Amino acid sequence: MMVAQLLFIGTTELMLIAGIALLLFGGKKLPEMMRGMGRGISEFKKGAKEVTEPFEDAKKDIDEVIKE
Repeated sequence: MMVAQLLFIGTTELMLIAGIALLLFGGKKLPEMMRGMGRGISEFKKGAKEVTEPFEDAKKDIDEVIKE
């Protein structure tokens, strides 16, 4: 639901895209592709978290020093 709001794509458009993907790749290949996409998104989120974590820690340290 959140993805649809971010991309300004409604339910009808998502169903149309899913139908076209099903026609292009078939019922057997589509689940494998979605599983791979899910793993890729998961790895991307993990990498993004590793990059932003040091900055968040530094911000917390700075906020603690300012409060003192």
